[in-house]
Parts: sequence; C-alpha cells; structure tokens
Amino acid sequence: MARIEAADFHDIAKPGDVRLSPDGEEVAFVRKVPDDDESYESTVHLVPSDGSEEPRQFTVSEGGDSQPRWSPSGDRIAFVSNRGKDDDRPQLWIIPVGGGEGRQVTEVPAGVQGISWSPDGTRIAFTQSTTADEREEGLDVDISEEDEYERETPDPRVIDRTVYRTAQQYFDGARSHVYVAHVGTELAGVDDVEVERVTDGDVDFGGPEWGDASTLYYTAQDVGDDPDDSHRYSIYAYDTNAEEAEKVHETSGWGAGIAANGDGRVAFLYSEEDQMSIQPTELKTVDVASGDVAWISEELDRGLGYEAAPQWGPDGEHVYFSTPDEGKTSVWCAPGDANEAPSRVVRPGAVSAAHVGEDQLAFAMSEWDHPGDVFVCSRQHADQPGLDGGTGVSREGCRRLTELNDDYLDDVEVQEPEELHFNSEQGEVHGWTITPDDFDEDDSYPLAVEVHGGPHAMWTTAGTMWHEFQTLAARGYVVFWSNPRGSTGYGEDYMQAIERDWGDVTLTDVMAGVDLLTERDYVDEDDVHLTGGSFGGFMTSWAVGQTDFFTSAVSQRGVYDLTGFYGSTDGAYSLVEGDFDTTPWEEPEFLWEKSPMGHAHQVDTPTLLIHSDDDYRTPVCTAELWHRILRKQGTDTRFVRYPREGHELSRSGEPGHIVDRIERIARWFDGYSEHQDAERALDREANDGLSAGEEEDGDDESEE
Repeated sequence: MARIEAADFHDIAKPGDVRLSPDGEEVAFVRKVPDDDESYESTVHLVPSDGSEEPRQFTVSEGGDSQPRWSPSGDRIAFVSNRGKDDDRPQLWIIPVGGGEGRQVTEVPAGVQGISWSPDGTRIAFTQSTTADEREEGLDVDISEEDEYERETPDPRVIDRTVYRTAQQYFDGARSHVYVAHVGTELAGVDDVEVERVTDGDVDFGGPEWGDASTLYYTAQDVGDDPDDSHRYSIYAYDTNAEEAEKVHETSGWGAGIAANGDGRVAFLYSEEDQMSIQPTELKTVDVASGDVAWISEELDRGLGYEAAPQWGPDGEHVYFSTPDEGKTSVWCAPGDANEAPSRVVRPGAVSAAHVGEDQLAFAMSEWDHPGDVFVCSRQHADQPGLDGGTGVSREGCRRLTELNDDYLDDVEVQEPEELHFNSEQGEVHGWTITPDDFDEDDSYPLAVEVHGGPHAMWTTAGTMWHEFQTLAARGYVVFWSNPRGSTGYGEDYMQAIERDWGDVTLTDVMAGVDLLTERDYVDEDDVHLTGGSFGGFMTSWAVGQTDFFTSAVSQRGVYDLTGFYGSTDGAYSLVEGDFDTTPWEEPEFLWEKSPMGHAHQVDTPTLLIHSDDDYRTPVCTAELWHRILRKQGTDTRFVRYPREGHELSRSGEPGHIVDRIERIARWFDGYSEHQDAERALDREANDGLSAGEEEDGDDESEE
C-alpha cells in the first residue's frame, strides 16, 4: 500500500450541495476535484436515491458548476456556472433532466449566487453585488450588449464604510441585491429571459427564499445608523403581484440565513446582540400574519454552525437544521411552532451539506476512512428523541450512494483515529490521535499537534483536515487534534469558557492532551511540533510565546495582535468586542497582553509563518510584525506568502498552493525532528523537497 502524500490532493474528489429531486428518486450533487495547480473541475452529477446505479455526470466538464436546484416539477435543473467564461462571473443556466443541452439564461455583471425556484417553476430568484452606476444604467440585469464588460477598479479607493472588504475582495461600492429571472416553464435562453431587480438602495440584501408563488422573502442589513457596525437585520416579504415589499421582522444574528414555507412562516437564525461572537446561534420562526415568534432551539444546548441554513420539510410544518455535536454533525427536526423539543434525525459523521425530501434526507459526509461521499437516510424521527439520550440514525442506518475516491483509497493506507476523552484542570476534553503507517509500539515517534480555527468551531475525524492529518501520519508523525474549550458542539458554557482569554484557557486543554500522549512510550516528549490556522495560528504563536516545550511550530494565517486585527479585518472585528468584551481604546494594555505579539520577544521556538496576500479576515499586517520581531530576536523563522489567496487557502485555495502548504509544514517539522533525516528548511533551497521543486527540475530537464 502506498503512503498518503500531500500531492494526493490532486486525486481527491469531494461532494457538495446535495439536492433530492421532487419525487425523491434521484440526488443531484456537485463533484469537485482539482483540475491543475490553479483550478478545479466542478460538475453536477446525478445518482438514484435507492443506490441501484452508479452516479453519472450530468453537466459537461467545462468551467465550474455549482448550486444545482431542481425545478418544482423535476423536469429541469438550474445551476450556476462560469463555463465558456474567462472571468469569475458565474451565470445562471438551466438544463432539461430528460436530455438536451444546458442553456445560459443570464448575462449579469457580478455573477449569480443563492438561486431559488419559485413554487410554480416560472422564476428563479438570486443575488448579485452590483454598483449604483450599473443599477442606474440597467447594466445590472443585462450586459449582453456590452463588449467584454469590465467593472472599473477605483483609483484611488475612497473608503466611507466601516467594513469595506471581506474574504479576499474589496466591495468597491457594490451592494448585494435580489433579482428574479423570469424563465417560464419551457427551456429558455438569455434572449428569452427577463431579469428584474426587486430591491433598491445602498443596502446589502440576501437570502432570497420563496414562500408561496407570489411571495419572496429576503433579508436586509439595513438596521442602525451604521449597518456595517450592527448585527441586526430585517426580514422582508416581497409581493411579486403588487411589486411591494413589507418588513415582517427584525432580529439579530451572526448570520442571516432564512427559510420560508408556503403558509407564511419564516425560519431564521438568531443570536443575542450582547457579545454576539460568543453567543450560540439559535433558530427561531416567525408567523408573518400574527408576528408570533417561536424559539425552535431553546431547549437545545447546541448552536447552529457558521454556514448552517434551516430548511422546511415537505409538510411545511417541521423545520430541519444542523449543529456541531461532540465531534460529529447532528441534523435535527422540530415543529415550526416549537410545541415540541427538537429531535435528532441523524448523527453519522462530518456532514457538510444536507437536503430534506419527501421521505428521505440526503447529505454529503466525510468520515475517518473517506474524504467525502453522498448518503441518504429516512427522515422519520419519531423514535429518535434528541434530548433524553437519543442519538438519531447512525451511519449503519444510512445508504451510501457514492464511492467517489474508491480507486484512490484502495491504494493508500488510511489510519483510523483513536478517540480520546481526557481531563485538563478545567474539565473533560475531547480529541483524537492517529499513528504512522508502519506504527510499532516499541518504536518512538515525533508528535504533531494541530489546533483548530474559529475559535468557535469544531473538529471531527474527517472534514477538511482529513488529508492533512493523514499526510502527516504517513510521514512518520503521531498526530493529535482536539476540541478545547471555546469549541462549539459541547454546549454554551464550554464555548464561552474562553471569554477574555483565548490563549491560556485553550492552551491548558491542548497541553493536557499533549501530556496524555507524551506519557505513552512510543511518543517522544522531546520531539513535539505545533501548527494551526486562523485562531489556530493565534494559539500556535501564543503557545511558543509562553513555553519552549515545542520543538518547532508553523503558524498559519494567524491573529498576532488583537488591536491590529480589530482595525484591519472585515466584520470579524466583532470577535474582539464579543469574545473580549472590550475595544482597543478601552483596554489597550489588556489586549496587548492577551495578544501573541505582546510575548513575541520571548519566542525561541523555530517558527514558520504561512499567510495569504489577499486574506482580509486575518490581514497579513500583523503577521509581518510578528515575523520581523522573530527576525530581530534571531529566532529561526521564515515567512511564506501565497499570492491570489484569501483566508480559505487550506480549504479551497489553488490546488498547487494547498499541496505546497502541507509540504512546507511537514518539511519545517522534519528539519527539527530527531526522527527525520532532514536538514532545516532554512538550510535547503527554497523549494527543495517540495512538489514545486520537482516541477522546476522537470522544466530544466525538458529544456535540455
């Protein structure tokens, strides 16, 4: 059996955006796999829900396809694609299920997002971010008459907003608005489809969801003197016949996902405004006619995940949602009026996408032995109580519809994690460990410690880190990861335990797991390496500023100075206000003391820094300062920066960059490990031992 390598990322396919057909007989999903070092191939596939046939590719391999959505009649699938485009403006397409070519039905300037069919199957709502000039000139609905339309980049940029960029792009005056494409009931093209904008103003709108055929609901960030500095949002009902919008509810939340049924009830996410970043995300519903609000998740000590979106079941009376849940993902069901507590439907593994059908629940899931496949299970939950010990349907109660990586997995050695429950001085902690491929308990191995981001997130035995963990194990490391205090999935008190202290509270839990493993004879306590990204980067740099225990460290896209982070990040500056309950002008010394930067002059641990040039969530400025201080101290360090990448480098960056990042982590560890026959990375050529170096050698040979 071959060992798993970083470069194997190019061979790993992952499923996403799972959707059951209206009759429940087929499941549509997106299969995403690296195409080359810089891009991915994303195509829509179909598979029978009874598992009677293998999945078949439904859209052509040209560009990137996403968001497959069945029409209510099931005869067409709408999807978003940039096929045939040399830009990043994906358009809306429709393809007949019974056979035939897909047709592009929009030509808009900013790209289509968040598509939703009307119940009568004649219209599709979507959002796009457009400028005031585009809206005034009508270019926001159609640029087909323009020759290679390009939006001008402001020069200079004049900033008049509190939050003026996010992810890896500037807003540049654009606002997200809601549009409706009138596609009819037949297969139409761009020339036959009218696109209208249904929102207006210098406000961001989102989340279009149809109720009945004449009511479109959406959200608006329009509350307060400065909506950028508020987490309150409005929910509107738009009457498509009268062409009028009515505000039906106002609430607060870290996210603004909604779902509507046909009887005038809207499910929405909610978090308390006070210190919102440290509050769990709850689920509520509002009866539009009466204004009555029901708290769906009130009795559930679990918050919804960052990207969780509620869904109504086919009866329109029950709402479904997912939460992190002690190292797995639970999908829950509850009556829309909250007259019963939520019940678990399924809790099988790391669920990344789920969709409720007439009788089944379809979802994409990864587990320790595979990086992702499509499953279905019964959505019946009557015998699966969630609050008195019931766990929902297990993996054994589900039907696996795909084996996307079967050939690859047949050829490599995958290590099964050992589940750990251990105690720190703060209480119990949940974690996992895996051992190297050729593990021998009589030998001794180095330990690689991974810390998750968030900070309010949760790791599992799979998910986006599956490949990285398995790669490090294959290279000879015992790998340890955990969900220390601050993590979601273990209750509100557990999540809030890091209030005003990200560093020491988390480090206490992590070190308790490290102590547990280094007590084992096969783990070398003098050869322990540390890494993490985002909040994990904060923790990596915090740890090496507090202790010389670690042999080496790799800090990725971290937060090094809380005050610098507050001023340079996007809307995530509210993490400082929420988690630390302060601001830089109220307690500047306190935030400096609680920042890794305040202790950077004490760092002796060899530390590699990895960052993305276009990361506007944890901007590179604080990493630059951290690196300079380490250089001034004479500490072994190197700064690796990836162009064209944002905060999602490790999850959805260019494939070549993802591979390079994992290889550089391992090479840095190897150079300081007594168990690896390797020089320090600082003593090697920049790309020596990396895939990038192999490509350069190959290029030289071909030129000769």
